[in-house]
Amino acid sequence: MRVRESSIDEFIEYSYNLYSKCKNWVGDLKKNLKRLLSDQHPFWSFSEKKLFVVEENGLIKGRIAAIINQRHNSFWNERCCFFGFFDCENDNKVAELLFGQVESFSKEKGMSIIRGPANPSSNYSWGLLVDNFDAPNCIMMPYNYSYYENLIIQNGYKKEKDLYAYEWDIASYSSYHMSLFEKISKNNKDIVIESADLSDFEKVFNDVKKVYNRAWEKNWGFIPMTDEEIREMANTLKSVIKSDYLIFARNGNDEAVGFSLILPDLNIPLSVVKGKINIFNFIPFLYKYLFKINKGRVLTLGVIDNYRGKGIEVLIIKKAIEIAKKYGWQKGELSWTLEDNVKINKTIEKFGGRLYKKYRIFRKDL
Repeated sequence: MRVRESSIDEFIEYSYNLYSKCKNWVGDLKKNLKRLLSDQHPFWSFSEKKLFVVEENGLIKGRIAAIINQRHNSFWNERCCFFGFFDCENDNKVAELLFGQVESFSKEKGMSIIRGPANPSSNYSWGLLVDNFDAPNCIMMPYNYSYYENLIIQNGYKKEKDLYAYEWDIASYSSYHMSLFEKISKNNKDIVIESADLSDFEKVFNDVKKVYNRAWEKNWGFIPMTDEEIREMANTLKSVIKSDYLIFARNGNDEAVGFSLILPDLNIPLSVVKGKINIFNFIPFLYKYLFKINKGRVLTLGVIDNYRGKGIEVLIIKKAIEIAKKYGWQKGELSWTLEDNVKINKTIEKFGGRLYKKYRIFRKDL
């Protein structure tokens, strides 16, 4: 058994082999993962990576990435190396080799902290699922086997922070909830909640950048996204995005003060393609895409600092519920929030959100 550096192709392929019999794991399209891990992706203009696999008798037994994000370290004044894209058989010898390689790389680079999983940062997919393995992962959220947590702990890592995922039953909203929505609306008559005008891409782009990088700048683990990263994400989503999926809160001067991105749960049709759409699975994919998507996800929901505490987040949630009903979604997921963001978590719960999954970030000091 040996650990070695990996090519991107075999690194990606391993997870599809490992989860081939897992009904709840849904992988992203391989072409998107290949782009994310390639040096051409804008994330790697300020980060470096090493991809490792453990091999025995010609078979891959586990994988991990070591990631140094210079923007994170500069923003938070840390010397942190992240581990990410961790997948492994239930064998601590394999896990020990993988984490040992990340730790050696971290020490060589002068890092003092290892944190993860980050795939590759908090702006993408991160956290380890530690609760509720019976439900498939929603779009752009991770899934893993339950034994991963034990492998990570055995290698000296401890919990640093939990991330929460909430679920809504769209049909469960009562007259009580609606009366609260109306009361908050009356108290914010100068605020307009509207869908984006995608015909003016530059305005949408600038508004997203402004709100995103201001609304989350004080959140634990946050890293401002570069213009190139935001454009890259827009290009990735452009084939599925609709104006309804981008929600802005605007003040009386037409300035964006809040923002939310929602998406249909594309993992429902992606569950039948195993990472690649071809002539054999296109019809099942199209059928599920057109007729079986019954869930959406709120990926982001934020309001800039001086507009918080006015209930604008609630008005955005109300708009998201209206859009969910429009498209026939029965459930909605809001993910993720920080476990200690008590104010937003209580607001979500007050308006019908049910905590149904937890994801964990681990840390090890070197």
